[in-house]
Amino acid sequence: MKKRRILLLLPLLVGVFYFWNRETLPAYTPARDYIDMEAELVEQFILAKDSSTIELPAGHFLFSQSLSLDNKTHLTIKGQGMDKTVLSFKGQSSGAEGIKITNSKNITLEDFAIEDAVGDNLKISDSDRVVMRRIRSAWTGEVSVENGAYALYPVLSTNVLIEECEAIGSSDAGIYVGQSNDVIIRNNKAFYNVAGIESENSTNVEIYGNEAYENTSGLLIFNLPELTLYGGNVKAYNNKIYNNNLTNFAVKGSIVSAVPKGAGVVIMATKDVEFYENMVADHKTVNLCVVSYEIFAADQDTEAAPELNSQAEARGLRPIEADYKKDKAYNPYPGRIALHDNDFSNRFWLPTFSNDFGYLWLYKNSGKIPDIAYDGIFAPGGSLQDEDHKLCMQNNGGARFVYLDASHDFEGLTNDKSPFDCTLN
Repeated sequence: MKKRRILLLLPLLVGVFYFWNRETLPAYTPARDYIDMEAELVEQFILAKDSSTIELPAGHFLFSQSLSLDNKTHLTIKGQGMDKTVLSFKGQSSGAEGIKITNSKNITLEDFAIEDAVGDNLKISDSDRVVMRRIRSAWTGEVSVENGAYALYPVLSTNVLIEECEAIGSSDAGIYVGQSNDVIIRNNKAFYNVAGIESENSTNVEIYGNEAYENTSGLLIFNLPELTLYGGNVKAYNNKIYNNNLTNFAVKGSIVSAVPKGAGVVIMATKDVEFYENMVADHKTVNLCVVSYEIFAADQDTEAAPELNSQAEARGLRPIEADYKKDKAYNPYPGRIALHDNDFSNRFWLPTFSNDFGYLWLYKNSGKIPDIAYDGIFAPGGSLQDEDHKLCMQNNGGARFVYLDASHDFEGLTNDKSPFDCTLN
């Protein structure tokens, strides 16, 4: 009789798992009425002089080519508002970026929208004192792997401010800063991206007052191997990071393709991170996790890796580096991480089973979704007591915690927080 009951329940359980993990991808579909002023607006960019302003009129404008600026100083690009001035690169036939700015100083972009570039909507590189203010950067229609990688993309730059912007539909990261110094990301919104906000290999970064929701992951703070700079000293506070449970639609083989859906915050291989006074809620895998690069490298399909890495690199994306240890300057382990005074909550009672963590929580954590998870992978000879590997947690309410002991196949998995009740020197 018992066996018969179990057999009768199996279709119900399969149905529950199916509907729990089934998801329709969202779409961003604003109404547009395009005006043909491409020649006039392209001319403004070509003829732009230092210490001048490019005034963008109200209207929805289509472009077949990238808009580029190089070696400019004290230049402002100003629209009439992100709802009024829209630069669309739908059907772009020349160039990859929507707007590309290089080797420049004192550049301000404000009050307009950029949509549907083949590659990145707005890329700024090798520049100093850059401001992006009230820019909406988006891909229209249903989110897709064919969308560009980055909505707002400053890289190899210094003194960067991103504020009151919106990022929508990126197949990698919506608001991204890479290999940069002295960065402020504040009061922005990011949704429908794989990663809402990402700080990668950047130093002296403040991330505050932002709202990240309905992405695959809300906030990534990463250090990756084989890059010119390595980051640290990142502060994230007063952010709202919630309901980031979107199916991952990144290019396979890229580093963010390994981020499981429902991971609110991922702090990976980074040193000196302070995460405090944030609201993190309603994620189906984990509200926040602190992990080493080994977790990502171990997830790579070794047979498919060469082809997947080529696909990622062809799109200008960082692949998963299985041989990351050849980079002798790279430290793949996190450390000196302080998590304090945060508000964690979760309305979901069952984890997603779209990734291995869901099954791990089911079998070794009584099915409970943790608020904070730490993989517990250290450098050879390292331990919890090392100052360089410290994770300190205080005043996070009743946050559920899991220490994975991943380096020993989860044998020592525990919910004991006491070794982590500390402060950093």
